[in-house]
Amino acid sequence: MKTSILFASLILASFILEAQTSSSLDTIFANDQKNVSLFFPSPIRQGIVGSQNFVFTYNREKEQYFGLLQAKPGKPSNLLIINANGSIFSYIVSYKEQLEKLNYFVPQSESIGFEQPKFTESSDSTNVANLFTDKTFYYERFCSYLLTRKQKIGSIQKRKNGIVLSLENIVFDKEELYFVIKIENKSSLDYDLNFLDISTQTRKQGKKKSIQRISQLPNFKYDVPRKVAEKEIKRMVYVLPKFSLSNDKMVVLELNEKNGERNLKLKVSNKYINNPN
Repeated sequence: MKTSILFASLILASFILEAQTSSSLDTIFANDQKNVSLFFPSPIRQGIVGSQNFVFTYNREKEQYFGLLQAKPGKPSNLLIINANGSIFSYIVSYKEQLEKLNYFVPQSESIGFEQPKFTESSDSTNVANLFTDKTFYYERFCSYLLTRKQKIGSIQKRKNGIVLSLENIVFDKEELYFVIKIENKSSLDYDLNFLDISTQTRKQGKKKSIQRISQLPNFKYDVPRKVAEKEIKRMVYVLPKFSLSNDKMVVLELNEKNGERNLKLKVSNKYINNPN
């Protein structure tokens, strides 16, 4: 399932929630046996849950007025909904074995605000405007968020001399692809990183088939280490402009050691690039 998350919405919602002086949020109960339906006054543009034991599904290709909530046993979390008109709805979600209500018809009056709120104090307005126009801030917060998730796109890794290079996840957001990468040093010698590059290549077919290599320059890199100590694991994120690949091409992650020969090339099928989370 594709995952397209506008992480700035979570940050924006926190500003709105902190400003609220009204009573606590309503709680919606769900379980893993039945679908709980939520109908909104405007089509759903975004639906974000705060914990992996809750799943909110909605039509990401064509905006519709309803979504479905399911839950597994675990601690309560929150659900943030943004409608096509910019209205924001926020609820506490909790697991309950026996459900008393399966359908929720949400009125516009339950909206906690809008995606682009008006601030009475110019200083607050300026600070929030700077927050959302600062692309670096967005990258850092979203990359940090991705590193806390346990979501994986598959088992994609390459091993050599105690060094393991893994591609844990590829997430599509805001016309960009986020590559979540892990380097594990199982050897007894520190690994000094020279570079980690991402490129697209044609699949080699036959001895005379030439290989075309095109480097993919990242828009942003997050938490890229200079060194991976012995028995240590480092995880990082590369942000690349969105791209897709034909069947005769693949992505290659090339890890190069500084002053060493423990170099790895991890090949990634085009199906993972064309179907990110």
